[in-house]
Amino acid sequence: MSEPSEWLIYRGAGEPHEGIEQLPPPPPWRDFAGRSAPDPDDADDDGGALTDGSATRRLGGHRHLAELHRPGAEELEMINAALYLRRPLLVTGSPGAGKSTLAHSVAHELGLGRVLRWPIVSRSTLLDGLYHYDAIARLQDVQIAAHGAAGGTVGHDASENVGSYIRLGPLGTALLPSDRPRVLLIDELDKSDIDLPNDLLNVLEEGEFGIPELERIADRLPDGEAEVLTDDGTKVTVKGGRVQCAAFPFVVLTSNGERDFPAPLMRRCIHLELGRPDHQRLATFVRAHLGDEAARSGDDLIAHFLERSRSELLATDQLLNAIYLTDAAAPAGRDRLADLLIQRLDRPR
Repeated sequence: MSEPSEWLIYRGAGEPHEGIEQLPPPPPWRDFAGRSAPDPDDADDDGGALTDGSATRRLGGHRHLAELHRPGAEELEMINAALYLRRPLLVTGSPGAGKSTLAHSVAHELGLGRVLRWPIVSRSTLLDGLYHYDAIARLQDVQIAAHGAAGGTVGHDASENVGSYIRLGPLGTALLPSDRPRVLLIDELDKSDIDLPNDLLNVLEEGEFGIPELERIADRLPDGEAEVLTDDGTKVTVKGGRVQCAAFPFVVLTSNGERDFPAPLMRRCIHLELGRPDHQRLATFVRAHLGDEAARSGDDLIAHFLERSRSELLATDQLLNAIYLTDAAAPAGRDRLADLLIQRLDRPR
């Protein structure tokens, strides 16, 4: 049996050691330490941060090195068609084709701020995307206020301060009135329950929705207004219990093609199919995340990845993982380690 490679942190020896101190910095796309730190490139005219760390993880810390690459003509035309027509962009393609990154790229280039991301799971409902009303917290505050009043203590009136218990979701925040559109990423819509695509139709068509908890008491609120929390963590004023967009958001719906969508949704969307990336695009992807040197040293892995992807379902983030990790591994085990990391996603279970 061969000796463990020097790059191994966990060695399976059963004896405690301080090897964790040798662990290098994380890959850029898995670096969460600086997620709250503002990016100087993503600031508005007043110096305020417009994005969070997710943009850097998606676009790459070396994205300035990838600016020579431009999307294909069809991709550019479909993106701009969605911008002009104020229609959602439905982006389909294999895992790792860059569907989610597209939303971050548009937001970055056009200065549209942080991407509002709504990751879809099988339990997601339309209400999850619009807003959440914390009825339990409000009930508790009402009981506390009533108990305080009985003891002679004056507390805030939770029965009227309903806005404090409402937080807009990513879709609800994207529909707030603003001069410039927000970017909303509805990620992996094909993972949803069968009803969600149809439930989205009216909101995406009308660009507005109501919050019944506020609509019911609008006549008792000062000027019919209530402050609610947004997905950005800031407070905004909602008038009359309704949210109506002024600039329709740039909505990107992504799908891995695991299911078909109803015709009414397809009719309301601009459809973009992202094909398998070529060598140049993959090299640009690696360069944006890991830099020029990694793209050059990993050129053979890119070529091998492309060759395999002609007959196997692979994801480009597997390639990134392999290039990053094999740079730390002993050269003798480089190809074997890369094959272990880049395993076909469509293999029989």
